[in-house]
Amino acid sequence: MPKTPRPDLQSLLNARFSDAPNASDLDGVSGSILSMAARGSCRAFLDRPVSQDILETLSAIALASPSKSDLQQRDIILLTSEQSRCQLADLVRGQAWMADAPVIAVFCGNNRRQRLLHRWHDVPFANDHLDAFFNAAVDAAIALGAFVTAAEAVGLGCCPISAVRNDAASVSTLLGLPEHVFPVAGLAIGYPAAAPEVSKRLSFRHTFHMDRYQEVNLKNAVQNYDTDRAATQPYTQQRYPEAFGTSATYCWSEDKIRQYSQPERDAFGAFVRAKGFCLD
Repeated sequence: MPKTPRPDLQSLLNARFSDAPNASDLDGVSGSILSMAARGSCRAFLDRPVSQDILETLSAIALASPSKSDLQQRDIILLTSEQSRCQLADLVRGQAWMADAPVIAVFCGNNRRQRLLHRWHDVPFANDHLDAFFNAAVDAAIALGAFVTAAEAVGLGCCPISAVRNDAASVSTLLGLPEHVFPVAGLAIGYPAAAPEVSKRLSFRHTFHMDRYQEVNLKNAVQNYDTDRAATQPYTQQRYPEAFGTSATYCWSEDKIRQYSQPERDAFGAFVRAKGFCLD
């Protein structure tokens, strides 16, 4: 049986964006670039374990990613036991599928080590403000992105889980996170049961800018994107029908409006402050 030709980079970008850039200068690329262009979130996994050696190697690769000023303010916690995954899934509303993932990782921001360095050397920590929290969160996010790229390059599927912040205090207790260490996102990891769907994105020219931010005909661009998504990747469920009813033209923007019409993680700021951060 002949093999199905692997899509080229331009085809993959065209499937993602209505106005994809010209990728001809990268004709013939393979490996991780094509995987990144074709990636989709995976929420269904084979009943196949991922070896500890693979997980530790991918974690090392992720932690080799860029870090603000070499401060290395991130940690990865792997939940490999079924009990720990189920406990975490119980804390994350609306994500019951998490418990079926072979592995869940939680990427944490860590400003604790930096503060300990100051304590050990008896030097005042002079940056107790919002940026201390923000730097650690960004460091963790960079590591998460690197982990996803590396994992998918070796045939694994992944799905980031921001909902670990829904009840950040309980997740922090479950993971034993000390002061100035906090969960940024979870990541479900395993061998995919099927090829993940490639989600279409907003117009490239409305989310990519040259020299300065521009916002030209954004409303029309969103409307066109809504129409395309509704026709090619319709939602199977509508959020909060009890409040909004059922829409015959349900689309991406309506889904996002409904999502953020309800309070979400409104206790996260209090949690971060309780972890010892000043957010001024």
